[in-house]
Amino acid sequence: MAKSSTQYLCSECGWSGGKWFGRCPECGQWGTVEEFHEARPSSRTRAAKIMVTETGVVTAGGRTGTGRGTNAGNGSANSSVRAGSTRAAGTNPVYDVSAGGIGAVRTSRTEAVYVPDSLITPITEVADHDVDRIGTGFEEFDRVLGGGIVPGSVVLVAGEPGIGKSTLLLETAGRVAKSIGDTAVSDTANTNTGDAAPTGNTASNTTTVTASNTPTPTDLTGKVLYVSGEESTAQVRMRAGRIGAVNENLLLSSTTDLATVLGLLEQVNPRLAIVDSAQTITSQDVDGIAGGSTQVREVASALIDVAKSRGIPVLLVGHVTKDGSIAGPRTLEHLVDVVCQFEGDPQTALRMLRAVKNRFGPTDEVGCFDMSGEGIDEVTNPGALFLSDADDTGSTGSGGSANTEGTCVTFTVDGHRSLPIEVQALVTNSVLPTPRRATNGIDSNRLAMLVAVLYRHGKVPLLTNDLYISTIAGGLAKEPSCDLAVAAALASAAFHAPIPRDWAAIGEISLTGQVRPVPRLEYRLREAARLGFTHVVVPKHRRGAKPISVDGITVIEVDSLPRALRALGVERK
Repeated sequence: MAKSSTQYLCSECGWSGGKWFGRCPECGQWGTVEEFHEARPSSRTRAAKIMVTETGVVTAGGRTGTGRGTNAGNGSANSSVRAGSTRAAGTNPVYDVSAGGIGAVRTSRTEAVYVPDSLITPITEVADHDVDRIGTGFEEFDRVLGGGIVPGSVVLVAGEPGIGKSTLLLETAGRVAKSIGDTAVSDTANTNTGDAAPTGNTASNTTTVTASNTPTPTDLTGKVLYVSGEESTAQVRMRAGRIGAVNENLLLSSTTDLATVLGLLEQVNPRLAIVDSAQTITSQDVDGIAGGSTQVREVASALIDVAKSRGIPVLLVGHVTKDGSIAGPRTLEHLVDVVCQFEGDPQTALRMLRAVKNRFGPTDEVGCFDMSGEGIDEVTNPGALFLSDADDTGSTGSGGSANTEGTCVTFTVDGHRSLPIEVQALVTNSVLPTPRRATNGIDSNRLAMLVAVLYRHGKVPLLTNDLYISTIAGGLAKEPSCDLAVAAALASAAFHAPIPRDWAAIGEISLTGQVRPVPRLEYRLREAARLGFTHVVVPKHRRGAKPISVDGITVIEVDSLPRALRALGVERK
């Protein structure tokens, strides 16, 4: 029985199946499942599987030939059969594998073709050279990508609606276009002065090719192409003028047709291409609605083919579903080279860029950005963003304006970067039968546990008080290493005992009141020293481990919650 080509696709999450549902079984949305038809496969079929042995013997349909034009099955003389041809001598197809080609081994649906030797290179003959990456103009973006954009790579940038994906990439396009113009002006100036180019050296933006048939970035034009399938060129121009991304080397196009996008890439041959987005571009060669699994897979495959064959780096915008995962088929993430998540709370200015997948760099890096009305600014010093009164950090004295009760600083690790988090707590008498617990940036269940531990082991009575606890600038203090800072902030607010601004607390608190060690403590202490902190309360090092010391930091080791509160000066008098 022939398999039906009719499929049903959910426009919300990309689920596909052979039966219609009023409610999508994957995402639970009503009325999103629609009928579509898969593209029909090629009509060229072959019933026999062809195999080439190490001795050059060709087997087809259970019969064997020599592979040199002689039909060994019937003993006939040389029959002129070219390599890769399906024309048979007698009843047995014969392949000439001695002519420099390769007899293709394919399934019954694919016809074997001749493969030239130029497409095959021994790995020992491939030149091993570092590829010069293209700078995005953002140090934080380059950090996440592993040093810049690799020529010919495809980078998928996904995030929530309104988080700033298009703004980030448009500003990146403007900065790359400006750098191209500056490089051209510099080269022209050097030419006018009569300076000869040094022999044997290449320009800073020139990439050494690793294969003779691979296009180089020097073959590309000095243009940046921005293709928008969501906005018109006038809307993109308006946003570019607001964020300062207007440049003559930046070309704009508004289209949703995949063939047009591919034509623009081949015609312009840009230094960098940005497609916004994968869910809005459609191909006329396959069935399905825009954003469906079939269309998204076709769009991604076509863009990857162009990027690899012409050496054009492509930044591709991707949408996300309600649960935060990238919309479309999962194969989309497997096809591209780099997958970046742009995260943040739309109500705050903080934005974080993470590399979920990276074939050319680490996957545990994070970039910090600040969203404003003039665009996106990178935050090279997160301490200025996550700490209040950062200019007063390091001032001493319990009576100084920098010391505020109910405040404690800790340090979290995100990738290779340590970030300071300032925890603020407010304790008031409750007039309600059930005391109120309000949190922002801190897990409410973790707070309930810390309140119980403070009452049992720290002698800090907070069970009948209203507790309000928050972090600065949308930082997240959900890592277990933030427990000690949260407990210290609560005790400081309860006893009206401020903690000096140049002190910090790092440690995990167990239910028994112990302060447990945390991973990568040295990273945290180095960042604390760089920001001007002088004293840090940390867990006692494990038995047999070497104590950690950092220049400029006085490390105070504690093994229990009461001793930690005593060291911070917030114990009950």
